[in-house]
Amino acid sequence: MIVPVLLVVAVIVVVLILRATKNPGGLGSGPRPMRRPRPQRPARPLAPDDDPEFLRELERRARRDDGSKNA
Repeated sequence: MIVPVLLVVAVIVVVLILRATKNPGGLGSGPRPMRRPRPQRPARPLAPDDDPEFLRELERRARRDDGSKNA
């Protein structure tokens, strides 16, 4: 007789915990305030071949070594 009561109490506790985590402010707290977006860092090349300055330098060196533009 005690086991079914404990089972029902355990289920109720789990449901209440899930609701509390879903709505951390409790009942009637209203909508959560919006977070400020993080400031965007300037985009930077991820690899050398993404860097226009690096590519210009490679092209300049190739022309200097070769005397002609590599295709």
